[in-house]
Amino acid sequence: MTDHPPAHPRPVPGENVRMETVRSIALFVAAGLAEIGGGYLIWRWLREGAPWWIGVIGAAVLIGYGVIPTLQHSDFGRVYAAYGGVFVIMSLLWGWGVDGHPPDRYDWIGSAIVAVGVSIIFFAPRR
Repeated sequence: MTDHPPAHPRPVPGENVRMETVRSIALFVAAGLAEIGGGYLIWRWLREGAPWWIGVIGAAVLIGYGVIPTLQHSDFGRVYAAYGGVFVIMSLLWGWGVDGHPPDRYDWIGSAIVAVGVSIIFFAPRR
């Protein structure tokens, strides 16, 4: 790797933990909205006949999605592993809110399990 300091250094343990947690959750939500929203716009363009510029906007939003996770204060693997769970939950919510397909009880149970997994992976105290 490089000898350069990280662009977004980790916070000092114990300092403003609540704010760092809120910040991390907000970044996960922003990444989810960018990935799902960008993908949805491309879907609309390619599958539903929306104008080409809708696909271009979707591509630009997906570039933003690629940048957002770099703002997290953790390593790549942990950020993307935790984000995968956030993506599952947000995809179900998007399908409900945008496409009108409400999650069933198995979706809710699976989402709860995923949320516990995300919490353990990303927010568990480490040395």
